[in-house]
Formats: sequence, structure tokens, C-alpha cells
Amino acid sequence: MLYPAYESRMVKALPADQIPQHVGVMLDGNRRWAKAVGADTAHGYQAGAANIEPLLDWCEEVGVKVVTLWLLSTDNLNRPPEQLAGLLSIIEGAVATLAEAGRWRLHPVGALDLLPASTAAKLKAAEDATQDAPGLLVNVAVGYGGRREIADAVRALLHEQASKGMTLEELAEVIDVEHIAEHLYTKGQPDPDLVIRTSGEQRLGGFLLWQSAHSEFYFCEAYWPDFRRVDFLRAIRAYAQRERRFGS
Repeated sequence: MLYPAYESRMVKALPADQIPQHVGVMLDGNRRWAKAVGADTAHGYQAGAANIEPLLDWCEEVGVKVVTLWLLSTDNLNRPPEQLAGLLSIIEGAVATLAEAGRWRLHPVGALDLLPASTAAKLKAAEDATQDAPGLLVNVAVGYGGRREIADAVRALLHEQASKGMTLEELAEVIDVEHIAEHLYTKGQPDPDLVIRTSGEQRLGGFLLWQSAHSEFYFCEAYWPDFRRVDFLRAIRAYAQRERRFGS
């Protein structure tokens, strides 16, 4: 009963100039949560999906502008077919629900060519339907892997320059990090200021490898379905208390 008052004080104490503009979230621990409560895997994923919209509300409340949600990795695509089909169905439903709300601009990021055509089509349809939404920009990372993203960016860069008549040798003379950044899935967006991972795991696992070079990280013990507003606010508070040096 004391949490609402505590959370309210936390929000008021957050310095407006120390709020992350882009937050990446690794929604981890759905299967372990399901096992802990004696439910099946699908129930864990459904519970995790139900916690996405509250997270976006919390982000808007404190002034975050961009959120990247890692819903499915390229490694996850190797799961048993029946398990993967169920997970993709839940993801499709979650994305459709967010699109129907009409509040946030959805942007799928990932190797959509590795997904079933029907799933890729639904993700693209959600993006088209929400392009004029007034709220957060929400990157929906499905079939996402950081190494694959960098490889795709380099491939796109090579194709682009070849179409302009530039040779490989000429490109090698001038290529720099900005050329690659302009071809990432998140091109044109600010890099994440803060990356949150739930479930107690303390590793990136391939999430936003390029973009997170100067990000702050926050690891929370709670499994994703149990991640609460107070946990989110603690992550934002921890970020606000850090001194970012950007490698200097």
C-alpha cells in the first residue's frame, strides 16, 4: 500500500535533465517465471506481453522518447517449431494490441526475412498503421541479433555504393563508422542511453551491440512478467545518478 506514495516521490525527485531519451529493454525471464508459478511456457510469454503496455506508460510518464523492446532474438529462431510458432503468435498479438491503441509509433527492427512471411507482414502493417501516432517511437525487435544487424548494415552499404559506381577499393578508402550507422535498423535514431535487462542475467546477449557502445546498463533481478513501475523508476533513478563520460 505504500508503493504508490513511494513511487510518486521517486518521480518528483527525478532530475528532468537526466532522463534517458532512448531506453532499450531486454524482456527476459518469461519462461523461468512460468516455471516458478507452475504454468506452461506460453502462459509466461502471455504474462510478459501483458506487461509491455504498462512499461510504455511508465516511459512516457518520465519523458523517455524512444523505447526498443527485444522480443525475439535470431538465436530464438532455433527453438522447437511448435514452441516458436506459439511465441510468434503471442508476439503478433502483442504488436497488434499496441497498434490498435494508436498511441505509439511502432518500428520493427530485425532480420524480417528470417521470419515467417505472415509474421513479417503483420509487423510491417503495424508500422504502417501507427506512423502518425503521437507518442513514443517503439522499436519492436523481432528476429533481432546485434551481429546480424551489423552484417546487414555493411551489406546494405556495399550495395548502395556499388549502385553509385564506387569500387570496393574506393569505399575502403573512405568508409567510417558513420557510414555503417546510417544503415543500421535504428538509423536516424539516438543511441540508447540506458539498457535494462530483467531476470538477473548480466550480459547483452547481442542486443544493440553497435548502438550501446556508450549506454548505461541496469540489471534487475525480477523476471520480466514481475517487472513493476517501482523497478522501472529505480532503473531511471540509477541512470540519473551516474556520471556519463562517453569514453573520456
